[in-house]
Amino acid sequence: MKILLTNDDGIHAPGILAVYKALKDLGEVLVVAPDRPRSATGHAITLHKPLRLKKVSLPDGATGYETNGVPADCVCLAVCEIMGEAPELLVSGINRGPNLGWDVTYSGTISAAMEGAVADIPSIAVSVAAHDYTGDYALAARFMVRLGKWYAEVGGIPRGLLNINIPNATADEIKGVALTTLGSRRYMATVKKETDPRGVPYYWIDGDPTEGIDQEGTDVHAILHNYISVTPVSLDLTCRNGFARMEEIRAIPYSCV
Repeated sequence: MKILLTNDDGIHAPGILAVYKALKDLGEVLVVAPDRPRSATGHAITLHKPLRLKKVSLPDGATGYETNGVPADCVCLAVCEIMGEAPELLVSGINRGPNLGWDVTYSGTISAAMEGAVADIPSIAVSVAAHDYTGDYALAARFMVRLGKWYAEVGGIPRGLLNINIPNATADEIKGVALTTLGSRRYMATVKKETDPRGVPYYWIDGDPTEGIDQEGTDVHAILHNYISVTPVSLDLTCRNGFARMEEIRAIPYSCV
């Protein structure tokens, strides 16, 4: 099996190295990842500057690639330039920190998996709900071996991906696996204004982490109660429950004459 591995924490992050070691049991793993942290880049691709690819040595001596691009760029470069064909499985992660609920709109980890889904590659994004590198990435990596093998065999989700979140807990503390929906996590962003040494103001967007709304059946609930959360995510963003409310739009005149 050919596997593409990427992330948004950077190619030297502990999470990607842990899952790389584990996924080698499934087949040939190609690592293409950003050369630095690229969290919260969303589903961006780089069109305004050249992209670079640099070979790097992985812990086992194998060759990986780092790029100055964002996570979605990694997928494009890997498939089109290095591999020349689509892999049988794409794994993005293991991310430091959860990607729950509305986080999927910000996350570079999720967006790399979305780019894979656009290319019809069975794609999985995986995160550990730890805000530092003390989480058990080895546990998450072992789970990904089992899940990845099964997911590749079934061919993934048409125009979709799996978003996996694993509690920051020991194997004994984890209660099981839950199939979930995206929950609600609203961030109250703040903007900090500072002044540089030349007297010119600059701004820093900040915000405190939030646990989210503890609603049963959601990924937020699963993590709060020590379940591994498995959420199928669709590329189709159509808000179908908005059709009834928008029905009157048909009556709005379309001509200004």
